Amino acid sequence: MQMARDAGHILIERQGRSLRVSSKGDINLVTEADLAAEELIIERIRSYYPRHAILAEESGASNGSPSATQAEWKWIIDPLDGTTNYAHGYPCFCVSIALERAGKIEIGVVYHPVSNELFAAERGQGATLNDRTIRVSEIDELNSAMLCTGFPYDVRERNDFARAFTNFTMRAQAVRRDGSAALDLAYVACERFDGFWEDGLNSWDIAAGALLIEEAGGQLSNYRGAPLDIYSPEVLASNGLIHEVMMKVLTN
Repeated sequence: MQMARDAGHILIERQGRSLRVSSKGDINLVTEADLAAEELIIERIRSYYPRHAILAEESGASNGSPSATQAEWKWIIDPLDGTTNYAHGYPCFCVSIALERAGKIEIGVVYHPVSNELFAAERGQGATLNDRTIRVSEIDELNSAMLCTGFPYDVRERNDFARAFTNFTMRAQAVRRDGSAALDLAYVACERFDGFWEDGLNSWDIAAGALLIEEAGGQLSNYRGAPLDIYSPEVLASNGLIHEVMMKVLTN
């Protein structure tokens, strides 16, 4: 999707400059690059689909044109997932764009501008990385699995946030924490990671990556196995083969 690439180019062009960085909380940042990339995406969507609703991380929700009484279609946008990484020059961040229709994600795109990798999925059509079909891994034992997670922004208020991290570290082959949930989910879809879990996410962090995993043959749920709700903060994603054992670690 070209608008994801164009937004990513804005991020690359502005990285390393003297960026204005502000705070949305104790450790949650926003930069002028987030805002510029989001503005480009929203303007592009509105020029082609003026009646569609938009949910964007920095701008919040809008319901399309005044003539749209109830939008069937909604774009869910994170113009810069991994803002803290970006602000520190750590090259793990991405653009995430999803299109929801009547409660189901129909299109998902995650673009990593540093590596020029475009992950894309359309419901029923599979998932791709730079136009090449991708599938989840075939690792079927937790002790051979490479997992990834993220820490919530309210981590300082959660006394037990590290429990799952510790348990998985002791049982999996490796555990990583990269700071970009959308990119982590894309990496599960293309078998770089075998599983991912996190509590404290927003819909714009999850939407595109969730469809990538679904179309790549993976599995998604909350920690107790209920179907994933992208508007709920809890997500467990895997290749499907280690899903049950990951649930047991998370709920025991």
